[in-house]
Amino acid sequence: QVQLVESGGGLVQPGGSLRLSCAASGGILNINGIGWYRQAPGKQRELVAAIPPRGLGANYADSVKGRFTISGDRVKHTMYLQMNSLKPEDTAVYYCNAPVLRNGVAQFYWGQGTQVTVSS
Repeated sequence: QVQLVESGGGLVQPGGSLRLSCAASGGILNINGIGWYRQAPGKQRELVAAIPPRGLGANYADSVKGRFTISGDRVKHTMYLQMNSLKPEDTAVYYCNAPVLRNGVAQFYWGQGTQVTVSS
């Protein structure tokens, strides 16, 4: 079965950095179409960063532009979110979402979520 397993979350001080990883197993990760979302307590899940299905560049939420970078490694079937200059308002559970090809069929899957807490 296909799984997306996230890692890299944790507690960091304001101004610090974290790199989230999301590794696919049971299928082939398609870098085109990957996305990172986050959900803070009491708020709706929001898109943070994504690579469009056609793979032309990347899109970012205004709140993270210039601080976060989305990327993917086709060989390792892993996607990443590099987060720099973190702010307390970045505190949330972060989820990866990606198209994974298995048995000739591509479907989008979600990771289990990883907690990011930015606090002094």
